[in-house]
Amino acid sequence: MTLKHRQENGIDVVTLPQRLVMANAGDARAQLKEIIQSGSGRVVVNLAETSFMDSSGLAVVVAGLQTARKLDGDLYLAQMSDSIRALFELTRLHTVFQIFDDETAAVRAFG
Repeated sequence: MTLKHRQENGIDVVTLPQRLVMANAGDARAQLKEIIQSGSGRVVVNLAETSFMDSSGLAVVVAGLQTARKLDGDLYLAQMSDSIRALFELTRLHTVFQIFDDETAAVRAFG
């Protein structure tokens, strides 16, 4: 599994896989960390393709946020499905992350 990654206006935009579960979480975590550390620390994680995420998947996103903030950056989330949003609300992580309806708004929020 390889994360989709591109840059837009100096912001790293990463698209997560359809399923982010224990089986691929370690690989996803390592790739996301590498992308963040080799970039500006400003990251938008696009969840448009992600239809299922377990606690291991949540841990990947949280680890990404921690890595970005260590570099004085941040990690924003964009285009969550209703089921993924429900998971973030259930775990109260929606209070930790900035969540945007679309990728363009998230990139623009970095100013």
